[in-house]
Amino acid sequence: MMEKIKVGLLGFGGIGQAHYQHYQLLEKEGSPIQLQAICDANLEQVKRVIGGEHREYDLYTKLTDMLRDDTLDYIDICLPTYLHAEASIEALRHNKHVFCEKPMALNSTECQAMIKAAEDNNRLLMIAQCLRFMTYYRYLKDCVASGRLGKVISADFFRGANPPLYSANRWMLDERLSGGGLLDLHIHDVDMIYWLFGRPEWVSAVGQNVYEGSGYDVVSAHFGYGDQKVIHAASDWSLEGDYEFQMTFRVNFERGNLVLTNEGLKENLRDGGSFIPDLDDRSGIYGEIKYFADVIRRSALIETVPLADSLSVIQLIESERASIEQNGAKIKPGWN
Repeated sequence: MMEKIKVGLLGFGGIGQAHYQHYQLLEKEGSPIQLQAICDANLEQVKRVIGGEHREYDLYTKLTDMLRDDTLDYIDICLPTYLHAEASIEALRHNKHVFCEKPMALNSTECQAMIKAAEDNNRLLMIAQCLRFMTYYRYLKDCVASGRLGKVISADFFRGANPPLYSANRWMLDERLSGGGLLDLHIHDVDMIYWLFGRPEWVSAVGQNVYEGSGYDVVSAHFGYGDQKVIHAASDWSLEGDYEFQMTFRVNFERGNLVLTNEGLKENLRDGGSFIPDLDDRSGIYGEIKYFADVIRRSALIETVPLADSLSVIQLIESERASIEQNGAKIKPGWN
């Protein structure tokens, strides 16, 4: 029997609970992975969510205590963004691999410190950029990479949501803690643009603050490439009321286009006809957890979400912020 990869989950808020549910699913399917420990300051909440199953897990309130468990292979970090760098570095220094939720950190300086800690301790660090594991976006990636529909002419990405009032003490609406909508919501599509098309030559963005102290809640950005394809991404988490979360894209190629709406993905061909690709509905969280555990098991390299990409995406976000502060000026990212 294949030895299981053992995991310690750090943080049990909304995203931590989502990860918990996917570990349960993977274990039921027989994947060689085992959630062994959960760490959160509010263990009563943990016990309420997992019910009687809490007897199966080692429960902690402090990361330092969980890191003493030498049987854990990696720590899954689902803490608020401002704690990502500190917790990741501590876990890496305790000889644990780290799977950290996006965004990587609040700024590129913290990201570089995380990368250095991974290198110095010869441990793996991967950022949970879940779109890279979602079937709709992987289908898009294949179309771009293979050239099946010809060259990309234009692409437009949008992400819209209610304001994150659900976050504990509304930390997500504090730019100092979350980076605001620019870093927390918009980053998904920035990462996808980077994954699909590589480094842009420049970025130009405008943004709007809606909630006091939250940073940029509404963002619209253009990304410049040498072949003149038109690439745009926008996000807005100030859509209140009964607004339904939206995650969409429209990518136009020489011989057709791909359109994602809340109803699913559709491929339209230039010469006529359209169809809905037959894709499974596995979530990105499912795919990224399974992938990271498999990389550890095989002692392989992380190819789907390399750290250089995660750092570059944060640097792109920083360039967007600089552009917004300069009324949409074209900014050349400073790649490190």
